Amino acid sequence: MEADWIWGLVGGLLIGSGGAVYLLGNGRIMGASGIIGGLVDGSGRGTVGERLIFLAGVFVLPLLLLPLFPEADTHLTTNPAVLVAAGLLVGIGTRLANGCTSGHGVCGISRLSLRGIVATVFYIGAGALTVVLFRHLLGVI
Repeated sequence: MEADWIWGLVGGLLIGSGGAVYLLGNGRIMGASGIIGGLVDGSGRGTVGERLIFLAGVFVLPLLLLPLFPEADTHLTTNPAVLVAAGLLVGIGTRLANGCTSGHGVCGISRLSLRGIVATVFYIGAGALTVVLFRHLLGVI
């Protein structure tokens, strides 16, 4: 089995476990866009601490693991315009879908949520169309 597949499996297990712990620990869905959105719009004032701890883990843990796995290649583009456009489009998409891949895909599907399943089908389809358009037809990424 290729190393990329193993790393994907390990990452999926960690994300799934994190979602289960988050749900069992405080009874809320681990949706990253909702966690960030509650900080930005002020609706999460009562849970600011746990939101900040979650975000610190998302940003700090990879930095701590970097010395252990320096060969990790993310295949990230070096084009800043593509990075900014991608970030904005993901942000807009998560607001339109009322959630993100962690909320709908990981937590929604595991709870057999129809809303989560439908949202996941649409964002996976939109992602596939985006890759076909921007990589294969336009050659941008």
